Amino acid sequence: AKIWPPEHKRSMNTIGKSESSMKMTSKMRRGLPTAFILFFLVPVLIPVGEAVWLDVPPTGTKCVSEEIQSNVVVLADYLIISEDHGVMPTISAKVTSPYGNVLHHMENVTHGQFAFTTQESGNYLACFWADAKSHGNQNVSINIDWKTGIAAKDWTSIAKKEKIEGVELEIRKLEGAVEAIHENLLYLRNREAEMRTVSENTNSRVAWYSIMSLGICIAVSGLQVVYLKQYFEKKKLI
Repeated sequence: AKIWPPEHKRSMNTIGKSESSMKMTSKMRRGLPTAFILFFLVPVLIPVGEAVWLDVPPTGTKCVSEEIQSNVVVLADYLIISEDHGVMPTISAKVTSPYGNVLHHMENVTHGQFAFTTQESGNYLACFWADAKSHGNQNVSINIDWKTGIAAKDWTSIAKKEKIEGVELEIRKLEGAVEAIHENLLYLRNREAEMRTVSENTNSRVAWYSIMSLGICIAVSGLQVVYLKQYFEKKKLI
């Protein structure tokens, strides 16, 4: 066995430490892009709540829509904002599914709320119109608090029911966020597959239409040549 001097041992330890630090630095560098991607991807993929302000005209309808996948909880509150507290205008509200099913309908109200679980994927439409007799032909301002998915869950009630709090509750929220991201990714993948199928079918139809148009043009050109030849022979021009 070889006996290394102390200076050589210290240099070997230094080299070992530098190699381990380089490995840790490379792992951290590889992990940074993933962290940045998750940081920007989470707000986009997780269904969240949105506050919307609408100015409904005296005559006409204002609508808001959102594309939501199936089996998602939707909760919304709407309230009229008026500076005149003496006379409060009234509105009517109607919420429909992508296939036209009426999920909520109220008339001549100053506030209301609706909650449902989506049965099909697509654009859900909420329309509001004002009662012309109640506001003197002026615009009506409406505040809509629209929540979907995780944002629509009552975490306070869940915590009391399951007797969880603190870190455990936050972990449950993160677990729900991860599930929402996974479901949205699956939904986007299915939508991409559907759009790819539609695009391929469209390209196929366009190709067949182009071939058919080219064939018709060639046939018509041949008939024209034959007709002109017969015409010139009849007139004894050729």
